[in-house]
Amino acid sequence: MGNKAPKLVTIFGGSGFVGRQLVQHLAKKGYRIRVAVRRPDLAGDVRPLGAVGQIHPIQANVRNKPSVERAVAGADIVINLTGILFESGKQRFQAVQTVGARHVAEAAAAAGATRLVHMSALGADAESESAYARSKALGEQEVLKAFPDAVIIRPSIIFGSEDGFFNMFGALARLSPALPLVGGNTKMQPIYVGDVADAFDVAAEGGVKGGKIYEIGGPTVETMKELLQRLLKETERNNLLLPIPTPIAKIIGWFMQILPNPMLTVDQVKLLQHDNVVSEEAKKQKRTLKAFGIEPKTMGAILPTYLWRFMKHGQFDRRVEPLRRD
Repeated sequence: MGNKAPKLVTIFGGSGFVGRQLVQHLAKKGYRIRVAVRRPDLAGDVRPLGAVGQIHPIQANVRNKPSVERAVAGADIVINLTGILFESGKQRFQAVQTVGARHVAEAAAAAGATRLVHMSALGADAESESAYARSKALGEQEVLKAFPDAVIIRPSIIFGSEDGFFNMFGALARLSPALPLVGGNTKMQPIYVGDVADAFDVAAEGGVKGGKIYEIGGPTVETMKELLQRLLKETERNNLLLPIPTPIAKIIGWFMQILPNPMLTVDQVKLLQHDNVVSEEAKKQKRTLKAFGIEPKTMGAILPTYLWRFMKHGQFDRRVEPLRRD
């Protein structure tokens, strides 16, 4: 970056699953990084991801615009990774994913940031019966209205060592002889967290055109049932897959959503009625992972690196390659 001071990047939600990966990528390139989170006292683990003083957690809540404005002051690049999978207290879909998205975009524009990269989700649809999907789509509209050259990225379900999908079902497989199967025929296109971070990295550095919505997914499309079968194969378990009809799943979700960290909610049941894959339109318009020049990693290459923990004997069941004698 020459003799100039390293560029400043503000990452909202930078201490999360995707955020930590992205922070590492950008830190290696020499950027100064503000990790904007609601509880900076709980985000100290991001500091060692870069050099001393390079990464600085800062308090911000996307629902509170003044805190957002403070977080982006002087930033060259702004990245918004915030999002919630279920509602709790003041954390509502509209407040975080629509109004919060607008706050970040307006603040980035007012601060003179050169780039804004926003995380949405495949399935975002302003007409969806799912409040999650509606709030994501409306958030996209707010972002482009305030920052017309923003890059919006819609990933499919994200997998990796700290994911909330394979890890959740893997843990459940250890406790229950049967796994609940909701939306068994719904198609997914899981993408590796490292590839998602790479895409945000490329977008942050101006590697793709702004003002567009990109849809990114992995190289394999599988149904919900096939993904759970893959999990069982990787963990060498033989749990039964128990199909749950949608009406019953909604009843279960209604009761479970009162829990602090529900495994299923009514809104998620609605989401599972629709495929979560890259659209044909995005492929034709070249608004996919190919635009970022990224070759996605396969589930077959990544899942074995962390799903061994759900085998019957954990690490002792791991398949070890025979020693080479050459």
